[in-house]
Amino acid sequence: MAEARVGISGWRYAGWRGVYYPKGLRQADELAYAADRMTSIELNGSFYALQRPASWHRWRDGTPDRFVFSVKAPRIVTHVKRLRDIDAPLANFFASGVLDLGAKLGPILWQLPPTLAFDPELLGGFLTRLPRSRADAAALASRHDERMSGRASFAVATDAPLRHAVEVRHPSFEEFADDWVALLERHGAASVTADTAGRYPRLDRTTADFAYARLHGEEELYASGYDDDSLDRWAAWARAHLDAGRDAYLYFDNDIKVRAPYDAMALIARLPRPSGVPEVDVG
Repeated sequence: MAEARVGISGWRYAGWRGVYYPKGLRQADELAYAADRMTSIELNGSFYALQRPASWHRWRDGTPDRFVFSVKAPRIVTHVKRLRDIDAPLANFFASGVLDLGAKLGPILWQLPPTLAFDPELLGGFLTRLPRSRADAAALASRHDERMSGRASFAVATDAPLRHAVEVRHPSFEEFADDWVALLERHGAASVTADTAGRYPRLDRTTADFAYARLHGEEELYASGYDDDSLDRWAAWARAHLDAGRDAYLYFDNDIKVRAPYDAMALIARLPRPSGVPEVDVG
C-alpha cells in the first residue's frame, strides 16, 4: 500500500518555543513532541554539517515506531563543490551514521543552489554516483577519508532500495524541463515539487516511484501559511499519487511565523494514515 508522509523541515526553531512547543518543554524533548504529531520530519541539520553517529541514533530512538525521516544531503556536495569532485564528500556523508536510521530512513533530499543551471553532463554524472540501495551506500561509505576516522558508522542489517529526490532552483530547469525529467527517470530519482511563492521553478512532474513536495510558503517565502482551500489541493495532490501506487512525502518549510507545524497537522488530518501508524494528535 502506498503511504503519505507529512511533516516539517527541521524542528529546532527558537521562535516556536512557547507557541507550538509548550512553555517549559525541554529543547531535548522537542523532536519527540513534534514526532508524536507528524508522520515524518525532514532532517536538515545534515545539510549544514556532518552529523555524528550518536546524533543519528538519538533521533532514531527518540521517535515513534513506523516514523520516517527524510534527510537533507550536505551542502558541501551541492553548494560548495557544486556536484564536482564529490566522491569523498558523498562517502563521508553516508559514513556519518545516516544509514543507522535503519527502517526510519526515508528519501535523501538533494537541494541544488539557485545559481546552478541545467547541465545534463554534470547532473548525469552526479545522479550516476548516487547509491541505489543501502548496501551500495555502505560500500560507498567504506571509502570515506581520514576526516571520518573514529566516527564512521555505516553497517546495514537489511538491504533495501535508497530513494533520492532533487529540488532545483535555477530557471533553466523550466526551459529544459523535458530533458531534466528524462534524466531523473533514467536514474529513478524524484523531481521535488517546490512551492516557493513563485520565486523558483515549480516542476510538478512524476519521475520516480514516489513523489516529494516541499511547501515553502504560498504567498511569502518561508513565512505565509496555507488556508483550507490550499490544504485541500495538496491533499488531492497526495491522494492522486497514492491512487497511482506511489508514496507521497510532503514537508512544510514555512517556519518563520510558526505556520509549518500547524499546516502539517492540518494536512495530516486530511489524509489516510500510513499502515501501523496510530492516529496523531493534531489538536
